Amino acid sequence: MIEFLSPVSNTVIAHREVLPMGTIGKQVLLHTVKDQLPDLKEVKFAIFGAKENRRDVDFMGFDIDFDLCRMALYSLYPGNWKHTIADLGDIEKGASVEDSYFAIRSVTAALLKKNIIPIILGGSQDSVYPQYRAYDGVASMINMVNIDARFDLGDAEAAISNKSYVGKIIVEKPYNLFNYSVLGYQSFFNPPQEIALMDTLYFDAYRLGAVTADIKDVEPIFRNADLVSMDISSIKSAELGCFNTQNPNGFDGREICAIARYAGISSKVSSFSLFELTDFSNSSSGAMLIAQVLWYFIEGVNFRVSDDDFTNEKHYTTYKVPIDDEVLTFKKSSKTGRWWIELPFISNIDNKLKSATLLPCTYGEYLGATNQEIPERWFKASRKNEV
Repeated sequence: MIEFLSPVSNTVIAHREVLPMGTIGKQVLLHTVKDQLPDLKEVKFAIFGAKENRRDVDFMGFDIDFDLCRMALYSLYPGNWKHTIADLGDIEKGASVEDSYFAIRSVTAALLKKNIIPIILGGSQDSVYPQYRAYDGVASMINMVNIDARFDLGDAEAAISNKSYVGKIIVEKPYNLFNYSVLGYQSFFNPPQEIALMDTLYFDAYRLGAVTADIKDVEPIFRNADLVSMDISSIKSAELGCFNTQNPNGFDGREICAIARYAGISSKVSSFSLFELTDFSNSSSGAMLIAQVLWYFIEGVNFRVSDDDFTNEKHYTTYKVPIDDEVLTFKKSSKTGRWWIELPFISNIDNKLKSATLLPCTYGEYLGATNQEIPERWFKASRKNEV
């Protein structure tokens, strides 16, 4: 793994030296020229940068670094955290984009196999593709959540870009993607055919207004996710200071941090990435917001609660709701009060899921079912499982 990573810059190391005791920078384990890679035995989070940005449709030949984001994160104080963070440095641009993808995939896969959560700071978001491919051989079916104003489906037949990488994920073998959810999409950024395709594929799309109306409703979406990626252009431009996202609408700072915390709280999320990071040299507030997004994700992981053991009936309550020809089974955790709905296993068809599965849901969906309303997430998951 070390052959793909360059050490943390001397600028960041010098900044770390003058930080107050107790800050994250004083506690994080660093990959330096002197010390090489830190011992990862007790590490839970591994931060690394992926400088690849040549498949950005607006690529202008510039290079990127993540020093200001790192320095902002290092300057913060941790919460009541029990897990160790390592900063592995950066994956430089390869001789080709494919070389960069190979390095990102290799490092991510190595960390996943060690049960370490990779936190990727990246350039163009097409690098989600190797992040996703790192799960090959690790998990059979993947649920991916993208916090983005766009679906990024694009033309799967064309060369991969930061606006079409999801199309490549869908059509290229091995087919490991079970569900794709987009939080915060804005209709005017997405072609009508892509909006229709999301519906045809039974994927989940949540408009910006629907998400911001009640942020708490995103929690079940993350509870079943493996991979979470964030395009920072989903954040309104004003929140990022001088950063050029050209997006006057989007999540504000408080909303995006709450979303990051919900992603961290999910016991299933095993990798997290922030993409479309470029130049923060004129926006220290933008770098600080990115640092706070990372802080809230790490905070969430440190407060994870395991409540999905349904082998002991003392830990949950079961509710059965008849609707038309179906009987929907809901389960409520006695520990956290969170809800699930059962997706049954049908033995005489070719299921993508090979056993009965519990989908996270809300109390509101249970109430809707008692009023004869079939939950949309259950309907979509049932259809996907049978396709």
